[in-house]
Amino acid sequence: QVQLVESGGGLVQAGGSLRLSCAASGRTFSGSATGWFRQAPGKDREFVAAIRWSGGNTYYADSVEGRFTISRDNAKNTVLLQMNSLKLEDTARYYCAVERYWRGRPYSSGEYDYWGQGTQVTVSS
Repeated sequence: QVQLVESGGGLVQAGGSLRLSCAASGRTFSGSATGWFRQAPGKDREFVAAIRWSGGNTYYADSVEGRFTISRDNAKNTVLLQMNSLKLEDTARYYCAVERYWRGRPYSSGEYDYWGQGTQVTVSS
């Protein structure tokens, strides 16, 4: 089993920054990816970013490309999401997720087997 705990969310003004952290405990899967997704009230969960544990390949949604950066600390089993130039539309609950093995579609929530409880990000004007 894998336990995921997100932290770092909060209230920030538009244009500001936040850094989210996803700490994984339990079994790890060196060949898989960790992803960040978000869900705003009344909307579907959407892909934000993902990173592969081996190789470090990264993937971003068009809406966050150039503003968000995903990184990993393999030794600490932690994945970070640095969010800069935040916009009102970034307001959502952010979830990290881990897949047991690489399936080749990191953008798809169906690829992931374990999910955290999420952390709220609210961007104000």
